[in-house]
Amino acid sequence: MSPDPHHYKLLKLIEANPAIQQREMAKAMGVSLGKTNYCLKALMQKGLVKMDNFRRADNKLAYSYLLTPSGIEEKARLTVSFLKSKVAEYETIRSEIEELRREAERDATA
Repeated sequence: MSPDPHHYKLLKLIEANPAIQQREMAKAMGVSLGKTNYCLKALMQKGLVKMDNFRRADNKLAYSYLLTPSGIEEKARLTVSFLKSKVAEYETIRSEIEELRREAERDATA
């Protein structure tokens, strides 16, 4: 599975709250309900997430999403991948900031 930030966010949300509703997932991720549903189905097809039915106190049918053992492994892999990516991004930005500071100092003394 290629590193997809939406898949990673979904796996994190489901792990934190298995009873989360798709609308809540969409809002937390900042994407449409359709995009959330599409990504969720992809995770289920890959065997990373499974869905169980349960009844709430008000007798409405609801769903619980659970990470499978493969889903837990994939979330860990994606966490490492995104951490490496963000650290590299941070280092690049830090270098650019240092260069801009040196440039500003040179311009201020000129």
